[in-house]
Amino acid sequence: MGETSSTSVDDDLLLKAFFAEIGEAERDNEVTRILTCFKLNPFEYLNLPFDSTPEEIKKQYRKLSLMVHPDKCKHPQAKEAFGALAKAQQLLLDPQEREYILIQVTSAKEELKAKRKKQLKKDNASKLKSMVDEGKYEQEYMKSEEFQNQLKLKVRELLTDQEWRRRKMQMRISEEEGRLKKDEEETKEMWKRKREHEEQWEGTRENRVSSWRDFMKGGKKVKKGEIRPPKLKTEDPNKTYVQRPVKRG
Repeated sequence: MGETSSTSVDDDLLLKAFFAEIGEAERDNEVTRILTCFKLNPFEYLNLPFDSTPEEIKKQYRKLSLMVHPDKCKHPQAKEAFGALAKAQQLLLDPQEREYILIQVTSAKEELKAKRKKQLKKDNASKLKSMVDEGKYEQEYMKSEEFQNQLKLKVRELLTDQEWRRRKMQMRISEEEGRLKKDEEETKEMWKRKREHEEQWEGTRENRVSSWRDFMKGGKKVKKGEIRPPKLKTEDPNKTYVQRPVKRG
């Protein structure tokens, strides 16, 4: 345990000595590099290969964060770059987030390998074909700078596609939630109007009952100036006006 502690102290001293020699130009260049990275790939922010271990991620974060720390770096966007590095480390140390990115890396490798193999099959050189069959050339090619650059671009492509799908799905979910909320509000408004109508109807109940009672007691009242039509009763020989025939049973 003492040896491990001693090694850690030595590393810290070397790191501090290293940054003491770094000029402002190098710090500014690193800020610029970080801010121009592909936003969906935290490996690019930390400038690390896809097979980096958690310990390598932590070590690289510490190194770069000290380099662009706002207290040490005078670049006007140093704070923004510092925050981007912190977010990148957080994503890569999250097992679920890291697994998601590595799945895209694996898919990218498979696509590039399949494409490369298809191209090589068109070559008539028997020696090259035999090397491909044995897998020797493929292993060497995957270690090359050319393949690594192609892999980085392919991973960007896949991550972009996945992010676009995620956003489209989120947009559809938001639209559906909005539709359901609108339906709910319309239903609430309908029941509100119904309750208000019922309350108004109940509030005028006494007036309606009173009016009906008055009507049953005295009949319809004649308004001033209104001519009452003659009443049709049974035949009465004493009346001088013409009566309608009364239908007898």
